[in-house]
Amino acid sequence: VQLQASGGGLVQAGGSLSLSCAASGSIESISAMEWYRQTPGNLRQLVAGITHGGSTNLADSVKGRFYISRDNAKNTVLLRMNSLRPEDTAVYYCKAEVNVKGSGWGDYWGQGTLVTVSS
Repeated sequence: VQLQASGGGLVQAGGSLSLSCAASGSIESISAMEWYRQTPGNLRQLVAGITHGGSTNLADSVKGRFYISRDNAKNTVLLRMNSLRPEDTAVYYCKAEVNVKGSGWGDYWGQGTLVTVSS
């Protein structure tokens, strides 16, 4: 199973970006899909998560600005980021809880995509 994240880049404060993450491989099903972010010297922190049924949870720091959605048929998860702030600058990682055919459940991570918000 592989997760491929894309969509990072440089944006000015107040701008918007969308991140996408696609899971591929021998996937039976996917439970939760999540986005984390990490800055140098800090632990990876949960930004947003979404269940297979579409229930979402977002970190307090991004509520009202970020939105998470998914397409179960395509095994993709999107993170729409609005009103970006310099403190949103980080490497963003997607994670999925995947039921792999013949192997069972496991957590899989994407490679990370850098989001830089300039002031």
